[in-house]
Amino acid sequence: MTEFFAADCLKRFALIALCTFASSSSSLAQEQTTFEIVSSTAPTLNFYGLPGIIDMPSGEAMQNAQVALGFSHFAGTTRSSFSFQFSPRITATFRYSGLKDYNGGSGGTSTYWDRSFDFRYLLLKEKAIQPALTVGLQDFAGTGIYSAEYLVMTKNFLQPFGLSGNLKVTAGLGWGRLSSYGSVGSPLGGTRPTWTGLGGEPSADQWFRGPMAPFGGIEWQISDKIGLKAEYSNDAYNAETSANIIDRKSQFNFGAEYEVSKGFRLGAYYLYGSEIGVNAQIQFNPNRPSTPFNLAGPRPVIVRPSRATSPESYGTSWAELEDAPSDIQKVIGAELEDVGIKIEAVSVSPNRVELRVHSNDLTNQAIVVGRVARSMARILPDSVETFDIVLMNNSLAMSKVSVQRNAIETQEFKPNASAALLPFVVIGDADPSGPESAFIPQDQFPRFSWDIGPFLALSFFDPAKPIRADAGIEVSGNFNFAPGWFIGGKVRHKLIGNSDKSPVSGSALPAVRTEGPLYDQAADTYLKNLYISKQWKPSRATYARVTVGYFEQMYGGLSSELLWQPADSPLGLGVEANYVKKRDYDQRLGFQDYDIVTGHASVYYNFNENYLAQVDAGRYLAGDYGATFRLSREFANGWEIGGFFTKTDVSAADFGEGSFDKGFFFKAPLDWFTGTPSKQTIGQNIRIIQRDGGQRVYVPKRLYNQVRSGQQNELLADWGRVWE
Repeated sequence: MTEFFAADCLKRFALIALCTFASSSSSLAQEQTTFEIVSSTAPTLNFYGLPGIIDMPSGEAMQNAQVALGFSHFAGTTRSSFSFQFSPRITATFRYSGLKDYNGGSGGTSTYWDRSFDFRYLLLKEKAIQPALTVGLQDFAGTGIYSAEYLVMTKNFLQPFGLSGNLKVTAGLGWGRLSSYGSVGSPLGGTRPTWTGLGGEPSADQWFRGPMAPFGGIEWQISDKIGLKAEYSNDAYNAETSANIIDRKSQFNFGAEYEVSKGFRLGAYYLYGSEIGVNAQIQFNPNRPSTPFNLAGPRPVIVRPSRATSPESYGTSWAELEDAPSDIQKVIGAELEDVGIKIEAVSVSPNRVELRVHSNDLTNQAIVVGRVARSMARILPDSVETFDIVLMNNSLAMSKVSVQRNAIETQEFKPNASAALLPFVVIGDADPSGPESAFIPQDQFPRFSWDIGPFLALSFFDPAKPIRADAGIEVSGNFNFAPGWFIGGKVRHKLIGNSDKSPVSGSALPAVRTEGPLYDQAADTYLKNLYISKQWKPSRATYARVTVGYFEQMYGGLSSELLWQPADSPLGLGVEANYVKKRDYDQRLGFQDYDIVTGHASVYYNFNENYLAQVDAGRYLAGDYGATFRLSREFANGWEIGGFFTKTDVSAADFGEGSFDKGFFFKAPLDWFTGTPSKQTIGQNIRIIQRDGGQRVYVPKRLYNQVRSGQQNELLADWGRVWE
């Protein structure tokens, strides 16, 4: 009776709090002597890896661009999650859960493995009186085990009733799984449809349908390190209770958390009156490097004397000297080489000098522009008024950045100096090559680079083993023997791993990807790729590529591509055509009988703040037709995080488990961890399940990713670093 009374009181409290939060209460303002209202502190994570209390969500959003990794376990249930604050209001999550002794297990084990996606949108940001308000979809495109929707509010109070620390109060309403206990009716619809299918498709017909139930809780952050939590849960855990995974005796959960270090938090909890749980939370932000960027400080700009006081220094006869371009290349080139920038060509006139430059170390092209412009201002004769800096990558001219010299001399120490410089800068298309009179250093070609080191190849979501990995030695080489000509290749030797133990799943389609385990089993030493490529600019705004060879683990052949990408346009258009054959399993030089012609038309769009969208429509490796949609966010330091999905004319039944191809990816620059300038990256493309529908061939050196870092949108997004 006591527990029933307490539960009823807390349910009523949750409903009352929700209504109170939704209104602008003048009485709340009058109580500021008791509760000082503050903006939200950094949200902590719940057992689903999202801002929340313990098992319930909260109304907060993480800091913009924040990445959160969550690991929790209780009552035979383990959840691992990856969450990303894609924008100030949008949070996306992928979760991988293991439920012991549930539904017969999977992959021959007693643990059932489940994949699910969440989406949250911050409707209202917290203000003096207004709480944060969030609407969320839980497991909206998975098997439906955790399927739920919610509307939740959270308010922060500093030192309530004179206590130390910060108090958060949360109240919400849930549907689906979050209404399986304590329902108060079905205000938005009748019975909730029963989910059926292969998993992976959004079940929009059941969102916010059926019974609704309240939930709520509090979090008291006693100090910077210690926090206490209590909540009322509306999740009955019906399926887990029926399977004897959990003995649910109460709807109350309690917990304590400790912040081990900044961004790393551990918690212990007493859940549902019978279970002990643990939770680990890791949060970091790509905008804040783990190691400060260590780049040698720029040399000071030398300001020219005025033309009135020193007219002789503005003479132009120097431009007629035969050795002027080579002398400029030697002097400026020696200074720029200290920061990894090389000059490819020099063109001179009395009032204007063009340098074509590339950097093997600096990812951020705004830094390249700033360093080159500084050196030009230090060294060039006083008559030169305009600097034309052509940004190059793999012999492709990405853009021409024209900078007024006077601005370099006068704007560096202005407030917000980067923005102050921008009105004196013009970014446009660059000619495919410099003028015939341009000076080109003799040591430009050939260029050869090679590397030897470890490799780690990961595969995910095999039901019998959630993560499989191979590790070994990789030798790679790249020979750039003339402008735009490349020979590249990689050889690997596996030393240890278990990817060859992955099962080969059946398919109603040609086995264009599901035979991947056969390649892992066939050889420990193999040729990962070997190709020759030619790329060039047919015109100021177009790029072209032809590649022939062994492209990847499973395919080789002939690939051609044409890209239209004006330097000052956020829009790019591309077309690619490939003839490929399936490689032998041992990944040596032979091919199998399967061959196909594939091709795609692509649309690229770079939104403000480096949100990148890409749509590729065409024919895939299994002969299916459709489109791939990709959305990502890139940062000035080289981080990129995003997701994709592909829909083709293959039915969900023929595609198999997952219904259609989808996944997410990340790319992290090595210098984010080391602080040493480098273009090397680490990353992973994570497919939720590997099937044969919607699969493209991987071709080295596709054009868009080679040229976009030097385009106007990316330069402007990164422009704040131009003076570094």
